[in-house]
Amino acid sequence: VGCDRSKNLVDICGEKHFQAFVCDALSVPIRSGSCDACISIAVIHHFSTAERRLAAIRELARLLRPGGTALIYVWAMEQEYKNQKSKYLKEKNGSKNKDKEMNTGTAQRPLSDQGPDNSSQDSAWSDQLLKDLKGESCGAKPVADFRLPVHTNRTSFHSQDLLVPWHLKGDTKKKEGSVDTVLVPGSSKESQELSPVFHRYYHVFSEGELEAVCRSLDCVRVQKSYYDQGNWCVILEKL
Repeated sequence: VGCDRSKNLVDICGEKHFQAFVCDALSVPIRSGSCDACISIAVIHHFSTAERRLAAIRELARLLRPGGTALIYVWAMEQEYKNQKSKYLKEKNGSKNKDKEMNTGTAQRPLSDQGPDNSSQDSAWSDQLLKDLKGESCGAKPVADFRLPVHTNRTSFHSQDLLVPWHLKGDTKKKEGSVDTVLVPGSSKESQELSPVFHRYYHVFSEGELEAVCRSLDCVRVQKSYYDQGNWCVILEKL
């Protein structure tokens, strides 16, 4: 049984005759202690606070029966580990214009996330967002520059908390006020159309961080902790 926050992804599962439903990872509508195993791939790194990341792992543990196991994958800060670059850094973007892309910040997509290719034409969006937020401050005290860095595709991380731009391909209809649009470089007519840009939050985990969060829960024990192609991974057992 699968679950996801995205109704569209869940609908795809239904079309393929898989059992899936929409829910929030912090509140899964499944009875406590009813699962032999749980898998969380490329989910927890999207929660923006340490408290919420811990709550997501605690919710996984709640679902497990005693002796049950959970596998967790999160994106790693270390995309180069033990002198070996991850597959992510080695992969080609597939764009003929890759060398012409501008490095506008610190977009990338984890190996276990499936989505459109990203480019880095996002600084205008980030700057506009900053202006909008400042404009809505209603006289509040000035704050330091709180913009999250926007990662450049296929490069190492320089921040644990960042935004990843996603350039939606296919349906290029712009929803009112919800997204910005950019010209996607390319020679074909389709690639010159305006494509909406969505920004997703990521917290990339440093070495030992995921394991430490898991060990803070007294209801589980860490069976194994390891690095796998740009991801930190943990296997838990419910006590």
